[in-house]
Amino acid sequence: MSVVQIEANTAPHAKYERLIAAARHVPPATTVVVHPCDETSLRGVCEAAEIGIIKPVLVGPLNKIKSTATRHDLDVEKFEIVDAPHSDAAAARGVELVHEGKGEVLMKGSLHTDELMRYVTATTGGLRTNRRISHVFVMDVPNYAETLFITDAAINIFPDLDAKRDIVQNAIDLFVQIGLGSHPRVALLSAVETVTTKIPSTIDAAALCKMADRGQINGGILDGPLAFDNAVDPKAAEIKGIKSPVAGRAQILVVPDLEAGNMLAKNLTFLAKADAAGIALGARVPIVLTSRADTVRARLASCAMAVLSADARRRLHPVPAA
Repeated sequence: MSVVQIEANTAPHAKYERLIAAARHVPPATTVVVHPCDETSLRGVCEAAEIGIIKPVLVGPLNKIKSTATRHDLDVEKFEIVDAPHSDAAAARGVELVHEGKGEVLMKGSLHTDELMRYVTATTGGLRTNRRISHVFVMDVPNYAETLFITDAAINIFPDLDAKRDIVQNAIDLFVQIGLGSHPRVALLSAVETVTTKIPSTIDAAALCKMADRGQINGGILDGPLAFDNAVDPKAAEIKGIKSPVAGRAQILVVPDLEAGNMLAKNLTFLAKADAAGIALGARVPIVLTSRADTVRARLASCAMAVLSADARRRLHPVPAA
């Protein structure tokens, strides 16, 4: 189901509501939830299951999961629970379940992201594909017309040009898969909008644009380097004399490195009161990476994106009938 584009005067956070509504119109995705042993992670799972977008498989210490549920009045009796003695074992078993075809989505519970991703990215037994794994923050920013992607702000610290190619392609693919439209406008961010050897990210941005021209990146409209103001504000782009279908109207912001992306996403979250849903791409299945600071709406939106992505993959590669 396609998500209708949001107009500039739409109420704050309505973008997430539309993603969640779209996810309710596709089959729920079997979601392997790794170590959901605190209230926040377990409540998010219960609420996503209650509205019918996921079918959870909980992986972790059985007694701890049940005691957490009892303590916070959460019903997990209807969920399958796979016993694992601790978070490390739960991460390993969660990845195994995906390999066994028992999960379409992997979801982080109350363990560190590094602990889960160590098993996801393992050379043997991991969930790697030929695409670099990258992270996308999908931001619902009040007073910005677009659902705004920021990538990569959580996994690749200092990506080289080849990694950035995959980061861009992952984000474009997600944009299309979750129904936001086709050919998203991709801004390759730097500190300035001109190419200079003094700032390597401007050279990467120019190279990525040429890679898109040559078909090495597909499905998006790229421009860069662009400074942040030129990427999201039409007036700023006009003042600088930048004529581009992307400038001032970006839908995907590709940052130079993790530090820049992390600060940008958190600035929008805490100063602009944006919600930030998170998902990792490029693995065999979508991976929901939540934070303890996430709102309920952001957690549901993260699940919704993963479900819509999984549904797109399911339709692209249907399982043959027995």
